[in-house]
Amino acid sequence: MKKEKIIFGIILFLIVIILVIGYSISNKDSKNYDFKIYFFNAGKADAILLSKNNKYMMIDTGEEDLSNEILKYFKENNITKLEYLIITHFDKDHVGSASTIIDNIEIGEVLQSNVPKDSDEYDNYINSLAKKDIEPKTISGDYSINLDSLDITINGPESIYSNNESNNSSLIVKVIDNNNKFLFMGDAQNSRIKDYLKIDNSTYDFIKVPYHGNYQKRLDDIFESIKPKYAVMTCSSSEGCENETIELLNNYNIKYYSTKNGSISILSNGNSIKINQ
Repeated sequence: MKKEKIIFGIILFLIVIILVIGYSISNKDSKNYDFKIYFFNAGKADAILLSKNNKYMMIDTGEEDLSNEILKYFKENNITKLEYLIITHFDKDHVGSASTIIDNIEIGEVLQSNVPKDSDEYDNYINSLAKKDIEPKTISGDYSINLDSLDITINGPESIYSNNESNNSSLIVKVIDNNNKFLFMGDAQNSRIKDYLKIDNSTYDFIKVPYHGNYQKRLDDIFESIKPKYAVMTCSSSEGCENETIELLNNYNIKYYSTKNGSISILSNGNSIKINQ
């Protein structure tokens, strides 16, 4: 009986050791997911926050009525500065909250599209930049930046498209986190997608589907070319996320998420990706 107790004690000790080691590895692994992408619950609008080691970059700002939610999120997460604010183009569902963010948050650099817009949202954005004495940089071709250890390239069209000039002026943002690659397509439509694939046909792990998941014939080309594992569509229950797009995503075995179901968090440790909604 004494021998059995000793053996039981040894087994119990080994189980505890294994559990402690497993917890330590798991906890260490979770801490290594230090690159985060947060899609605000903005419906058919883009508002995307990227962070790495307390450095922040925002791609688009949603509509004006999202500004309070964005500022609340910033306050809750002690965000007082954006290293970069990227406005892919000037439709109200991308630039709407920009003026409020500029008014309330320190901004390092503003990168913008090449096609101005005749709208109140655009005027508010320009006025807020002027008040802060910020000179935005209009992107044409490739422009490279770093956010902590992230390698980021922003691509802007080198001319103005005759069709859908606002959407096709969209800046396209590619982010490399070690072995993980992410592509954000703004509202790029067929002409812009076609031209972009001429200069970059790399594979990507993740894509922000262009133009809110509205179906376009060039979606087939880009999914075929970049072969993403994951996708996000910024859409509402009534706009975007069209059935043809969803069928296409399924055909390519791409796991997809949409903001019509709420905010989305993506975590990367440079080798693997976790997505929560």
